[in-house]
Amino acid sequence: MITIDGLQKQYGAIQALRDVSFSVGEGEIVGLLGPNGAGKSTTIKILTGYLHPDEGSVEVDGLDVLTERQAVQQRIGYLAENTPLYPNLSIQAYLKLMADMRDIPRSEQGQLIADAIVATGLQDYRARLISQLSKGLRQRVGLAQAILHRPKLLILDEPTVGLDPTQIVEIRHLIQRLAEHSTILFSSHILSEVEAVCDRVVVIINGKVRADTRLDELANTTSAVLILSEDDTETESDLANLPHVESVQAFDAIGGYPAYRVTGDQDISASIFQLASQAGWGVREIRQDSLTLETYFNQLATAPEPMEDQSVDDDQVEVA
Repeated sequence: MITIDGLQKQYGAIQALRDVSFSVGEGEIVGLLGPNGAGKSTTIKILTGYLHPDEGSVEVDGLDVLTERQAVQQRIGYLAENTPLYPNLSIQAYLKLMADMRDIPRSEQGQLIADAIVATGLQDYRARLISQLSKGLRQRVGLAQAILHRPKLLILDEPTVGLDPTQIVEIRHLIQRLAEHSTILFSSHILSEVEAVCDRVVVIINGKVRADTRLDELANTTSAVLILSEDDTETESDLANLPHVESVQAFDAIGGYPAYRVTGDQDISASIFQLASQAGWGVREIRQDSLTLETYFNQLATAPEPMEDQSVDDDQVEVA
Protein backbone atom coordinates (compact mmCIF):
# COMPACT_ATOMS: atom_id res chain seq x y z
CA MET A 1 0.00 0.00 0.00
CA ILE A 2 2.91 2.38 0.77
CA THR A 3 6.38 2.31 -0.76
CA ILE A 4 8.82 5.02 0.33
CA ASP A 5 12.32 4.98 -1.12
CA GLY A 6 15.25 7.27 -0.37
CA LEU A 7 13.38 10.31 0.93
CA GLN A 8 15.53 13.37 1.58
CA LYS A 9 14.23 16.70 2.86
CA GLN A 10 16.20 19.72 4.00
CA TYR A 11 15.03 22.98 5.54
CA GLY A 12 17.90 25.39 5.00
CA ALA A 13 20.90 23.95 6.81
CA ILE A 14 18.78 21.43 8.74
CA GLN A 15 18.41 17.93 7.33
CA ALA A 16 14.90 16.78 8.26
CA LEU A 17 14.90 13.42 6.44
CA ARG A 18 17.95 11.33 5.58
CA ASP A 19 17.38 8.57 3.03
CA VAL A 20 14.11 7.36 4.59
CA SER A 21 12.85 4.10 3.11
CA PHE A 22 10.14 1.69 4.25
CA SER A 23 6.98 -0.01 2.99
CA VAL A 24 3.56 -0.85 4.41
CA GLY A 25 1.58 -3.81 3.18
CA GLU A 26 -2.15 -3.81 2.60
CA GLY A 27 -4.09 -4.39 5.82
CA GLU A 28 -1.19 -3.65 8.18
CA ILE A 29 -1.29 -1.31 11.19
CA VAL A 30 2.15 0.26 11.27
CA GLY A 31 3.40 2.70 13.89
CA LEU A 32 5.64 5.54 12.79
CA LEU A 33 7.53 6.07 16.02
CA GLY A 34 10.00 8.72 17.08
CA PRO A 35 10.63 11.61 19.45
CA ASN A 36 9.36 15.11 18.75
CA GLY A 37 11.22 16.58 15.80
CA ALA A 38 12.34 13.20 14.48
CA GLY A 39 10.84 13.71 11.01
CA LYS A 40 7.53 11.86 11.38
CA SER A 41 5.34 14.78 10.35
CA THR A 42 7.59 15.68 7.42
CA THR A 43 7.29 12.08 6.19
CA ILE A 44 3.50 12.25 6.50
CA LYS A 45 3.30 15.59 4.69
CA ILE A 46 5.26 14.12 1.77
CA LEU A 47 3.19 10.93 1.83
CA THR A 48 -0.07 12.88 1.65
CA GLY A 49 1.16 15.18 -1.13
CA TYR A 50 1.33 18.38 0.94
CA LEU A 51 5.11 18.62 0.69
CA HIS A 52 7.66 17.70 -1.99
CA PRO A 53 10.84 15.86 -1.04
CA ASP A 54 14.24 17.00 -2.26
CA GLU A 55 14.97 13.45 -3.36
CA GLY A 56 13.28 10.07 -3.30
CA SER A 57 10.03 8.49 -4.39
CA VAL A 58 6.69 7.74 -2.73
CA GLU A 59 3.93 5.45 -3.97
CA VAL A 60 0.50 4.79 -2.50
CA ASP A 61 -1.50 1.88 -3.90
CA GLY A 62 0.88 1.80 -6.87
CA LEU A 63 0.45 5.50 -7.68
CA ASP A 64 3.26 8.07 -7.63
CA VAL A 65 2.44 10.73 -5.04
CA LEU A 66 4.48 13.37 -6.83
CA THR A 67 2.86 12.98 -10.26
CA GLU A 68 -0.60 11.59 -9.35
CA ARG A 69 -1.28 13.54 -6.18
CA GLN A 70 -5.04 13.95 -6.56
CA ALA A 71 -5.59 10.27 -7.28
CA VAL A 72 -3.48 9.38 -4.26
CA GLN A 73 -5.34 11.78 -1.98
CA GLN A 74 -8.64 10.18 -3.00
CA ARG A 75 -7.30 6.94 -1.51
CA ILE A 76 -6.12 8.50 1.75
CA GLY A 77 -7.99 9.42 4.90
CA TYR A 78 -5.97 11.77 7.07
CA LEU A 79 -6.41 12.72 10.71
CA ALA A 80 -3.98 15.55 11.48
CA GLU A 81 -2.63 16.13 14.99
CA ASN A 82 -4.76 19.27 15.23
CA THR A 83 -7.82 18.46 13.14
CA PRO A 84 -9.37 21.61 11.61
CA LEU A 85 -13.01 21.48 12.70
CA TYR A 86 -15.75 24.10 12.34
CA PRO A 87 -17.12 24.72 15.86
CA ASN A 88 -20.33 26.40 14.69
CA LEU A 89 -21.39 23.44 12.56
CA SER A 90 -23.15 20.32 13.75
CA ILE A 91 -21.47 16.98 13.14
CA GLN A 92 -23.96 16.22 10.37
CA ALA A 93 -23.37 19.59 8.67
CA TYR A 94 -19.60 19.31 9.01
CA LEU A 95 -19.51 15.87 7.39
CA LYS A 96 -21.80 17.16 4.61
CA LEU A 97 -19.29 19.97 4.00
CA MET A 98 -16.42 17.46 3.88
CA ALA A 99 -18.38 15.30 1.43
CA ASP A 100 -18.92 18.32 -0.84
CA MET A 101 -15.24 19.24 -0.65
CA ARG A 102 -14.30 15.70 -1.66
CA ASP A 103 -16.70 15.87 -4.62
CA ILE A 104 -18.66 12.87 -3.37
CA PRO A 105 -21.84 12.59 -5.48
CA ARG A 106 -24.88 13.80 -3.54
CA SER A 107 -26.65 10.55 -4.24
CA GLU A 108 -23.98 8.76 -2.19
CA GLN A 109 -23.44 11.30 0.56
CA GLY A 110 -26.31 10.28 2.83
CA GLN A 111 -25.20 6.66 3.12
CA LEU A 112 -21.49 7.50 3.50
CA ILE A 113 -22.16 10.10 6.20
CA ALA A 114 -24.42 7.69 8.08
CA ASP A 115 -21.81 4.92 7.86
CA ALA A 116 -19.04 7.22 9.16
CA ILE A 117 -21.21 8.37 12.06
CA VAL A 118 -22.07 4.80 13.04
CA ALA A 119 -18.45 3.63 12.68
CA THR A 120 -17.24 6.33 15.05
CA GLY A 121 -20.11 5.98 17.53
CA LEU A 122 -21.51 9.48 16.99
CA GLN A 123 -25.17 8.56 16.41
CA ASP A 124 -26.38 10.32 19.55
CA TYR A 125 -24.47 13.51 18.76
CA ARG A 126 -25.03 14.08 15.03
CA ALA A 127 -27.10 17.22 15.56
CA ARG A 128 -24.87 18.68 18.27
CA LEU A 129 -22.57 21.62 17.51
CA ILE A 130 -18.89 20.68 17.41
CA SER A 131 -18.15 23.48 19.90
CA GLN A 132 -20.25 21.58 22.47
CA LEU A 133 -18.28 18.33 22.16
CA SER A 134 -15.58 16.97 24.45
CA LYS A 135 -12.03 16.52 23.17
CA GLY A 136 -12.61 12.80 22.72
CA LEU A 137 -15.78 13.33 20.69
CA ARG A 138 -14.03 15.91 18.52
CA GLN A 139 -11.34 13.34 17.78
CA ARG A 140 -14.11 10.98 16.70
CA VAL A 141 -15.47 13.66 14.38
CA GLY A 142 -11.98 13.99 12.90
CA LEU A 143 -11.88 10.25 12.34
CA ALA A 144 -15.35 10.34 10.80
CA GLN A 145 -14.22 12.86 8.15
CA ALA A 146 -11.07 10.79 7.55
CA ILE A 147 -13.04 7.62 6.75
CA LEU A 148 -15.98 9.36 5.06
CA HIS A 149 -14.89 8.38 1.53
CA ARG A 150 -13.90 4.85 2.57
CA PRO A 151 -10.17 5.29 2.02
CA LYS A 152 -7.82 2.39 1.39
CA LEU A 153 -5.16 4.07 3.54
CA LEU A 154 -5.81 5.82 6.86
CA ILE A 155 -3.05 8.08 8.23
CA LEU A 156 -3.37 9.10 11.87
CA ASP A 157 -0.99 11.72 13.26
CA GLU A 158 -0.97 11.69 17.09
CA PRO A 159 -4.68 10.71 17.30
CA THR A 160 -4.76 10.44 21.11
CA VAL A 161 -2.83 13.59 22.05
CA GLY A 162 -4.56 15.56 24.80
CA LEU A 163 -7.11 12.85 25.62
CA ASP A 164 -7.82 11.46 29.07
CA PRO A 165 -7.25 7.71 29.73
CA THR A 166 -10.88 6.75 29.06
CA GLN A 167 -10.94 8.64 25.77
CA ILE A 168 -7.61 7.09 24.75
CA VAL A 169 -9.03 3.59 25.22
CA GLU A 170 -12.13 4.52 23.19
CA ILE A 171 -10.04 5.88 20.29
CA ARG A 172 -7.74 2.86 20.46
CA HIS A 173 -10.68 0.45 20.09
CA LEU A 174 -12.08 2.58 17.28
CA ILE A 175 -8.80 2.46 15.37
CA GLN A 176 -8.68 -1.32 15.71
CA ARG A 177 -12.20 -1.55 14.24
CA LEU A 178 -11.27 0.76 11.35
CA ALA A 179 -8.29 -1.49 10.57
CA GLU A 180 -10.72 -4.16 9.40
CA HIS A 181 -11.26 -2.12 6.23
CA SER A 182 -8.19 0.11 5.84
CA THR A 183 -4.42 0.00 6.01
CA ILE A 184 -3.34 2.27 8.88
CA LEU A 185 -0.19 4.31 9.40
CA PHE A 186 -0.21 5.49 13.02
CA SER A 187 2.24 8.26 13.92
CA SER A 188 3.02 8.85 17.58
CA HIS A 189 5.73 9.44 20.14
CA ILE A 190 3.63 7.74 22.86
CA LEU A 191 5.11 4.25 23.13
CA SER A 192 2.20 2.65 24.97
CA GLU A 193 -0.25 3.68 22.26
CA VAL A 194 1.91 2.30 19.47
CA GLU A 195 2.41 -0.95 21.39
CA ALA A 196 -1.33 -1.31 22.03
CA VAL A 197 -2.49 -0.65 18.47
CA CYS A 198 0.20 -1.54 15.95
CA ASP A 199 1.49 -4.78 14.43
CA ARG A 200 4.82 -3.29 13.38
CA VAL A 201 6.89 -0.19 14.07
CA VAL A 202 9.16 1.97 11.96
CA VAL A 203 11.41 4.05 14.21
CA ILE A 204 12.68 7.40 12.91
CA ILE A 205 15.30 9.27 14.90
CA ASN A 206 17.01 12.43 13.65
CA GLY A 207 15.37 12.02 10.27
CA LYS A 208 16.68 8.51 9.67
CA VAL A 209 15.02 5.09 9.89
CA ARG A 210 16.74 3.36 12.79
CA ALA A 211 14.54 0.24 12.99
CA ASP A 212 11.72 -1.58 11.23
CA THR A 213 10.37 -4.53 13.21
CA ARG A 214 7.26 -6.43 14.17
CA LEU A 215 6.22 -6.00 17.79
CA ASP A 216 5.72 -9.72 18.34
CA GLU A 217 9.37 -10.28 17.43
CA LEU A 218 10.53 -8.12 20.35
CA ALA A 219 9.26 -10.70 22.83
CA ASN A 220 11.11 -13.55 21.13
CA THR A 221 14.58 -12.89 22.53
CA THR A 222 17.33 -15.42 23.21
CA SER A 223 18.13 -13.84 26.57
CA ALA A 224 17.25 -15.30 29.97
CA VAL A 225 17.04 -13.69 33.40
CA LEU A 226 18.31 -15.52 36.47
CA ILE A 227 17.47 -14.19 39.97
CA LEU A 228 19.18 -15.74 42.99
CA SER A 229 18.59 -15.62 46.73
CA GLU A 230 22.26 -14.89 47.33
CA ASP A 231 25.28 -14.28 45.16
CA ASP A 232 28.46 -16.27 44.61
CA THR A 233 31.73 -14.93 43.31
CA GLU A 234 31.86 -17.60 40.60
CA THR A 235 28.30 -17.22 39.33
CA GLU A 236 29.02 -14.75 36.52
CA SER A 237 32.00 -16.69 35.16
CA ASP A 238 30.12 -20.01 35.40
CA LEU A 239 27.26 -18.56 33.36
CA ALA A 240 29.67 -17.09 30.80
CA ASN A 241 31.25 -20.52 30.29
CA LEU A 242 27.98 -22.17 29.28
CA PRO A 243 27.71 -23.22 25.60
CA HIS A 244 26.06 -20.65 23.29
CA VAL A 245 26.36 -17.81 25.84
CA GLU A 246 27.40 -14.50 24.27
CA SER A 247 27.23 -12.14 27.25
CA VAL A 248 26.34 -11.97 30.94
CA GLN A 249 25.14 -8.77 32.60
CA ALA A 250 24.80 -8.55 36.38
CA PHE A 251 22.16 -6.30 37.96
CA ASP A 252 20.08 -5.98 41.12
CA ALA A 253 16.52 -7.27 40.91
CA ILE A 254 13.61 -5.83 42.88
CA GLY A 255 14.31 -6.37 46.55
CA GLY A 256 18.07 -6.17 46.01
CA TYR A 257 18.46 -9.81 44.96
CA PRO A 258 21.42 -10.60 42.68
CA ALA A 259 20.34 -11.13 39.10
CA TYR A 260 21.90 -11.84 35.71
CA ARG A 261 20.75 -11.24 32.18
CA VAL A 262 22.31 -13.96 30.02
CA THR A 263 22.26 -13.58 26.23
CA GLY A 264 22.94 -16.45 23.87
CA ASP A 265 22.71 -17.32 20.20
CA GLN A 266 19.77 -19.62 21.05
CA ASP A 267 17.41 -20.29 23.95
CA ILE A 268 19.65 -21.10 26.92
CA SER A 269 17.09 -21.23 29.75
CA ALA A 270 17.38 -25.01 30.12
CA SER A 271 21.18 -24.87 30.36
CA ILE A 272 20.99 -22.19 33.05
CA PHE A 273 18.50 -24.26 35.05
CA GLN A 274 20.73 -27.34 34.82
CA LEU A 275 23.79 -25.36 35.93
CA ALA A 276 21.91 -23.80 38.85
CA SER A 277 20.71 -27.23 40.00
CA GLN A 278 24.18 -28.76 39.83
CA ALA A 279 25.78 -25.78 41.62
CA GLY A 280 23.09 -25.69 44.32
CA TRP A 281 22.27 -22.04 43.78
CA GLY A 282 19.25 -20.62 45.60
CA VAL A 283 17.15 -19.77 42.57
CA ARG A 284 14.24 -17.36 42.98
CA GLU A 285 13.39 -17.11 39.28
CA ILE A 286 14.51 -18.18 35.82
CA ARG A 287 12.63 -16.74 32.87
CA GLN A 288 13.06 -15.82 29.26
CA ASP A 289 13.81 -12.13 28.89
CA SER A 290 11.47 -9.98 26.80
CA LEU A 291 12.27 -6.70 25.11
CA THR A 292 9.54 -4.09 25.58
CA LEU A 293 8.99 -1.38 23.03
CA GLU A 294 10.09 1.19 25.62
CA THR A 295 13.40 -0.62 26.22
CA TYR A 296 13.93 -1.13 22.50
CA PHE A 297 13.23 2.50 21.69
CA ASN A 298 15.48 3.77 24.48
CA GLN A 299 18.31 1.57 23.21
CA LEU A 300 17.94 3.12 19.77
CA ALA A 301 17.57 6.67 21.08
CA THR A 302 20.67 6.48 23.26
CA ALA A 303 22.89 4.68 20.76
CA PRO A 304 25.64 6.82 19.17
CA GLU A 305 24.32 8.79 16.19
CA PRO A 306 26.89 9.28 13.44
CA MET A 307 24.99 12.14 11.85
CA GLU A 308 25.98 15.61 13.02
CA ASP A 309 23.14 17.60 11.48
CA GLN A 310 20.33 18.79 13.70
CA SER A 311 16.86 17.33 13.51
CA VAL A 312 13.88 19.60 13.01
CA ASP A 313 10.59 19.99 14.80
CA ASP A 314 8.14 19.72 11.90
CA ASP A 315 5.55 21.85 13.66
CA GLN A 316 7.97 24.79 13.68
CA VAL A 317 8.33 24.78 9.90
CA GLU A 318 5.68 26.47 7.81
CA VAL A 319 5.20 25.25 4.29
CA ALA A 320 3.53 27.49 1.77
